[in-house]
Amino acid sequence: MSQGTGSKLKLMVVDDEPDNLDLLYRTFRRDFEVIQADSAIAALDILEQQGEMAIIISDQRMPEMLGTEFLSKTVDRFPDTIRIVLTGYTDVEDLVEAINAGKVFKYITKPWNPDQLKGVVQQAADTYRVVKQRTHELQRALRRESLFNAVTTAIRESLDYHSMLQTIAATLGQTFAADRCVLYPIEGDRLIPEAFIYSATAPETQETLSSILKNAETDPLIQSVLKHHHVQASQESDAIPQLVVPLTYQQDFLAVLALQRLDRQNQWSTEDIELIQGVAEQASLAISQAKLYRRTQEQAEQMRAELEVARQIQGNLLRQSLPELDGMKVQACCYPAREVGGDFFEVYAHPQGDIWLAVGDVSGKGVPAALFMASAISVLRRELAQEVPPEPHVVMQNLNRSLSEDLISTNCFITMVLARYTPSTRQLVYANAGHIYPLVWSNRAIATQVTEPGPSAVEPNYLKVRGVPLGILPNWKAASGSMELNPGEVLLLTSDGITEATIPDSNGNGSQKAARSMLQQTGLWQLLIQEQKPLDLSNLLSRIRSQNTIQEDDQTILSLEVL
Repeated sequence: MSQGTGSKLKLMVVDDEPDNLDLLYRTFRRDFEVIQADSAIAALDILEQQGEMAIIISDQRMPEMLGTEFLSKTVDRFPDTIRIVLTGYTDVEDLVEAINAGKVFKYITKPWNPDQLKGVVQQAADTYRVVKQRTHELQRALRRESLFNAVTTAIRESLDYHSMLQTIAATLGQTFAADRCVLYPIEGDRLIPEAFIYSATAPETQETLSSILKNAETDPLIQSVLKHHHVQASQESDAIPQLVVPLTYQQDFLAVLALQRLDRQNQWSTEDIELIQGVAEQASLAISQAKLYRRTQEQAEQMRAELEVARQIQGNLLRQSLPELDGMKVQACCYPAREVGGDFFEVYAHPQGDIWLAVGDVSGKGVPAALFMASAISVLRRELAQEVPPEPHVVMQNLNRSLSEDLISTNCFITMVLARYTPSTRQLVYANAGHIYPLVWSNRAIATQVTEPGPSAVEPNYLKVRGVPLGILPNWKAASGSMELNPGEVLLLTSDGITEATIPDSNGNGSQKAARSMLQQTGLWQLLIQEQKPLDLSNLLSRIRSQNTIQEDDQTILSLEVL
């Protein structure tokens, strides 16, 4: 069950230390309905009984179950709940995985700052309320859309606006036995030089259409409807029976419908008028939807054109050509899941001889991620263009300092690997902000494995020095890792769009099951072993993409091979 808007939000605190539970209770009891649990098992039981909590604050280190494991068990049933972890810096690996998987909103280190904790919880409460409000608005819009579909089906042949108007004129003219039915579209309470005509006798010619439009400008019934928005019918017994009906929806004047009968004795009855008014309401709904659809299509077309320009601009931000390096080979590929995306890479050859490589991934997809991607590349290039660039981990700190305020305020973050290779010393220094582990391997070892298979398979070197993503904490702290990269060795950086791509499961007999599983880094390594030499990232990525008809995430891959 969801939280009521007029009552206190429910806040669950989970900790195996009674003092912490009591402190959290006293901190938030004035603003929230606080529910306490002294273990993850007890918390799950409470959730089973009481339902959804707005916010859950859980300790990470508990004897029965880790906090991140407990919180992951609540995601499917309570997707809107905001989850916060209390932890120490030693649990950074678990937190990186939980944050990347979307299971944890924030984490607070122990001992916590009370003001900081209150601020995070207030942000979580605001986020929860916005999510609930948007969900409610979406449900209401879907119900309204369903109503439109049910009411307008009888008179709607297509969502094309002009086809819709012609269908309404013909349907109402035939239904109410009119000799002529004319529908005049309205823009700003004025007739536009366009009309949709149904005639029971003969098709209308262009000359007849011009005459109808001209007569409408002086017809007293039509002019009265335009002015007062009320139904008008001919009163004289010897006049041609004419009925003029305004089509309005939510104060929006959409069209004027004029029905005529040539038989002067067949006047419009009160029952006819009431029935036509009821049907006109349905027609108004249909026209409104058709106008909205047309406007949406126009806006979508404009958006597609703008996104195409944005795609070109974003593509130009990435390196269009990679540097030719003595004794080294660099390759890179980047495919956004939408027109624009949040993945990026950088290859920068510093005048002093160092080669800088980076692959990053902004959380989310589309335009918001692309904007942060552009900011990240701009700041990164500014850092690397210095006469003496800082160490990789310092560059990361500077990136975080420049971007964290905007990232935190929008609940976004960036995972990234930055590496510097010095050819003269063969030294590789790297920093990792919550990104997938880089891989290093020797081509000679793979060749030996292929030609002389032994009892143990060749495994790559996973560079596992890592910190939290950028934008999680105001100050980013993590050590740099280093190693030698010698001739014949390859460094590979990827985004999670590669490792989370799915491939068919094999049953071991050469056939494939319907089930699929994520590639992950182990599966990627198997594909790398199978690749023909020399390594071709375009071919490798084509193999991966051929297994996925729908690209779920941006895909980026970059390699540095020492020849």
